[in-house]
Amino acid sequence: MGHLRRKRLPHEIPPWVDPHKEIYFLTVNCRNRGLNQLAFPETGDLLFETVQYRQEKDLWWPHIFLAMPDHVHALMSFPLSEKPMKLIIEKWKEWTAKSIQIDWQRNHFEHRLRHDESRRQKAEYILQNPVRKKLVSQAEDWPFVYFAEGQKPEFDD
Repeated sequence: MGHLRRKRLPHEIPPWVDPHKEIYFLTVNCRNRGLNQLAFPETGDLLFETVQYRQEKDLWWPHIFLAMPDHVHALMSFPLSEKPMKLIIEKWKEWTAKSIQIDWQRNHFEHRLRHDESRRQKAEYILQNPVRKKLVSQAEDWPFVYFAEGQKPEFDD
């Protein structure tokens, strides 16, 4: 029996979308699900340095960037740029794979939040992930989270 190949989803932004005004829900998985590669103090610090560096270079705006043991979730915006979002994410994955030895899965998942979707609810979903996985009893105790403005964003949607 042959291998089933998943259909590749397009990562292009529709031409009518203004990317620097949009927020994307992003998930990037490690290749070995279930193996902790990310939730270590030193690894988390290095990972967040790469996130902050790209924020300072105006490549992205990480409203929330949370590392779980084997994947990351983020709410991100991408300022107007010559570089497509997919390339920015892939270059970040490439850099972190080489510099921090993170073994990522080949692709990533992103979902542009539509106007009828609650940014606040998506933020809570991300922040509650360590609680749902029973890694901490309350979201505030999870140390592996980065906020672009230094604190949890207040979305007024």
